[in-house]
Amino acid sequence: MSYSKFHSLPSKKQVRIMNAAMKQFVQSGYEKASTNEIVKEAQISKGSLFNYFHNKKDLYFYLIENALKIVDVIFAEVDITERDLFKRLSQIGFIKLKIQQKYPLLFDFLKSTQLEQSPEVKNEIDSIMMNILNVSLSRVYENIDFSKFRDDVNPEKALHILNWTMLGFAEAQKEKIKSFESVGIELMAEWDEYMKMLKRAFYKEEE
Repeated sequence: MSYSKFHSLPSKKQVRIMNAAMKQFVQSGYEKASTNEIVKEAQISKGSLFNYFHNKKDLYFYLIENALKIVDVIFAEVDITERDLFKRLSQIGFIKLKIQQKYPLLFDFLKSTQLEQSPEVKNEIDSIMMNILNVSLSRVYENIDFSKFRDDVNPEKALHILNWTMLGFAEAQKEKIKSFESVGIELMAEWDEYMKMLKRAFYKEEE
């Protein structure tokens, strides 16, 4: 369907509605998500919401479509010629932090869709999300130089540790994300310290 009425709204209002909706779907799941709570949080009338979207399901899948477009933006901004895994992950991590300034729950929302069991939406979600994770991972690690890893390090397990570290770091910085422009250099310096430690653990010594 056309979302021209929604897209004609001021950008800040669109973002406010989407964030309110994602918050409710993350907290309550699809079936229990309340449109009353969404409009209350978004500071709009219920009539307005259903003027932009046919129903709750329509809103839900609009959010998924928008989130996946943003994921594409992340990979479009990543320098694929950078073959060092740590530098690649740093690029992705800080692009995600910038996105979370605008949509704090976007990645939590995407994660919640993979756990959704409602029969009203589950099959469609599975169809949309099929292979998305594998494709995303292949893009993250495309052209990476894995020869830098020490011979006694299992690359797959090392990647799990790196991903967990990045997720934990992002979670710890949530409050700073709100003013990312003023603390970007500080965050990058802090992440660089973690990166150096992990490099010493996983990479061969440089000759």
